Amino acid sequence: MDSPIDKRGILEDEVFTYRITKDKKVFISWHGKQVTILSGSKAEAFISAIDNANGKDAQLIMAKATGHFKHGNERISKNSADRKNCKDNK
Repeated sequence: MDSPIDKRGILEDEVFTYRITKDKKVFISWHGKQVTILSGSKAEAFISAIDNANGKDAQLIMAKATGHFKHGNERISKNSADRKNCKDNK
């Protein structure tokens, strides 16, 4: 039976990446765009969890660390096709 987490299989594409700096800050990106920065105890917890993870498990850890960043707060680029189709755009 499939897990109820990631029903659409998005995390299989490895959409998240991360980078740890010398001062133990963690920069997490989604499709190459930085979405969050972890520092302090959150960064330490992330680093210890991600060290033992691989593949989809690592992607899930990064997704949880970013929270729900894609829920209506995305900005539309000036050149975006979505913006060109928007009725409010003048």
